[in-house]
Amino acid sequence: MKNEKFLKSQKILRLATIDSSGDPHIVPVWYRYTNGKFYVGTNTNTRKAKNIKKNSKISFCVDTGIRSPDIIGVMGTGRAKLILKTKMVKSIAKKILLRYFTSLKNKSAQELLDQTDCIIEITPKKVTDWRY
Repeated sequence: MKNEKFLKSQKILRLATIDSSGDPHIVPVWYRYTNGKFYVGTNTNTRKAKNIKKNSKISFCVDTGIRSPDIIGVMGTGRAKLILKTKMVKSIAKKILLRYFTSLKNKSAQELLDQTDCIIEITPKKVTDWRY
């Protein structure tokens, strides 16, 4: 993706999933972007994880700026799946958390790591970007 540097520099991705009644559910999440995919740590009891389990269609947006020339964004649609293998989940979750904490020894980081029992893997299909 041509916006790889931007996506790796940002901290919040807005993730939209579809609930069982067909309504959108959108949440801001921490993420890691690598090899053309987004990874989000979560818990299987969250609405976003339950929605993805039933319907893999998602949309997302990462954006910044309120004044030109710093208005930049990337949005798209794609598919998501849940990674549930414990070893893989903990490995990816640690990499995500280290984008936001200087150390995993931080109490909040440890609590988040303990609560993370799945990773949402997002594969973008259609992507749009803007820069003003």
